[in-house]
Amino acid sequence: MKRQNEQPADERAQRPAPLAGAGRPAQRWQTPAVCLALAAITFIVFGRTLTHGFVNYDDTLYVSENPVVARGLTFHGVLWAFSCHEANWHPLAWLSHELDCQLYGLHPAGHHLTNVLLHTATVIGLFLVLRQMTGALWRGAFVAALFAIHPLRVESVAWVAERKDVLSGLFFVLTIGAYVRYARRPWSPARYGLVLLLFALGLMSKPMLVTLPVVLLLLDVWPLRRAETAGKLVLEKLPLLALSAASCMATLLAQGRVIQSAEVFSLPARLVTALLACKEYLWQMICPVGLAPFYPFPHHGLPVREAALDGTLLAVISAVVLWQRRERPWLWVGWFWYLVMLLPVVGIVQVGEQAHADRYTYLPQIGIYLAMTWLVAQWQVSRAALGVLGAGLIGLLMGCAWQQAAYWKDSETLWSYSLACDADNYVAQNNLGLVLLQKGRTGEAAACFRRALQIKPGYAEARNNLGEVLLRSGKVDAAITNFQEALLIRPDFAEAHDNLGNALLQFGKVDEAMAHCRRALQIKPDDAEACVNLGNALFRKGSVEEAAAQYQRALQIKPGLAMARKNLDAVLLQKPAGKANHNPVQTPP
Repeated sequence: MKRQNEQPADERAQRPAPLAGAGRPAQRWQTPAVCLALAAITFIVFGRTLTHGFVNYDDTLYVSENPVVARGLTFHGVLWAFSCHEANWHPLAWLSHELDCQLYGLHPAGHHLTNVLLHTATVIGLFLVLRQMTGALWRGAFVAALFAIHPLRVESVAWVAERKDVLSGLFFVLTIGAYVRYARRPWSPARYGLVLLLFALGLMSKPMLVTLPVVLLLLDVWPLRRAETAGKLVLEKLPLLALSAASCMATLLAQGRVIQSAEVFSLPARLVTALLACKEYLWQMICPVGLAPFYPFPHHGLPVREAALDGTLLAVISAVVLWQRRERPWLWVGWFWYLVMLLPVVGIVQVGEQAHADRYTYLPQIGIYLAMTWLVAQWQVSRAALGVLGAGLIGLLMGCAWQQAAYWKDSETLWSYSLACDADNYVAQNNLGLVLLQKGRTGEAAACFRRALQIKPGYAEARNNLGEVLLRSGKVDAAITNFQEALLIRPDFAEAHDNLGNALLQFGKVDEAMAHCRRALQIKPDDAEACVNLGNALFRKGSVEEAAAQYQRALQIKPGLAMARKNLDAVLLQKPAGKANHNPVQTPP
């Protein structure tokens, strides 16, 4: 029998949530204590990354071998950050890397520390925002703890190049916090302007935040329970949607060359990929084992039958949460938070060659944590039992994430682990081969590149890298063949043009070598090695002044490039004697 003062479940769901800080004075210590605890568990898991190095998976492109970023914050670097690079437009992410180089140079510990600090700030911000929206301290703390230490977070935090995730995550929670403050007070252009500003900064960190206006609409329903009509709420989001549209346009322009065309990747295949990814992320959330930095598409083709089952599962879950929307509104809000935030990266617009990626779950899975936490809180069990269950789960996930973070120690550890998870991972084979090549283990490196090409015959990077091994081994003919094949696959492959130019120069074909070196510099103007190879070719042709200019250009791009300094010194020593027919010191292939 229902007690007289008990309200129906749907009425309880519609009650306004208390504002943050509405607890009893004796409980005010709890919020700062939770913040400290969240910071502690985050540092326990990710503090070990401060001893890690850079990895040869975009860290070289974003930081360690990027001459503009390595110089720190400069006027040129700031302007450079606001243009498109690496098929992306995220100027704030670039500026954060430049600031790190300004503060720490190229010491990896400082770059990792920034990632950990940003993630910690996002974790604490998420807790405070949930507390502000719902008034539920311990449930908000548990959601934030899951977000902080789940093994799927490791890629975003332990990978320096994925700075854009943790930076955009911080602006994500700041935007929601500003929106809650705006929504619960009389309309103010200053408060709304702050929402717009923080959202814009988030988009400039990573464009995945384009769906945030829809998430805000979901939060209007629960837990904010705003009384305005749907039309007014949508109208209110139009400026935010305009920023999202602008970010989408900038992203499409930046990623034009890496977006898979309909001929290569059909619409049905994209839908299959999307369904598989949505299910896979849920499974990895429950069972986070075998996590890797790159997941190739299944070698036997996309499993259409499995995708159909996954689609049915997703449809059933969607139907159930909508059915429960009045009694348990957090279920459908959390579920659609997850689905909506995955839309930009789920594969409908396929960018790159990955089937899915751990980093894509960074913000979307907060919705699932939210829905499940509020659901479990309704169980008819004691608070003590729920506390023990929650603490046990957090401890288990911390152990898994701590171990997962260890795999990101260095490139060889990362790719050896990836191959232990999937020996047919062609990216792992190629990148491990690069590590071995750098260590002088050319035979093992060549085996890795050949294995990558067996798995994926049209893999231009592995073909180019195999050519480098052959060139170092003195097999110039075979090397030239591999570089040419790489360029047939990817005509705009700057590194392959540069390597082919170097090989042709060794073969005595100076004019062809110069043409390929120039083409490499057209594609990638800041390629210091291509400048050196072009300088070598010009010197061979007797153009001593032009050769010296290329060596100087290389040193401007990369001041520490030893072969550019050696060759420039050799040219300058020979200029007075007029020995234009002598070769300078040869660059290593």
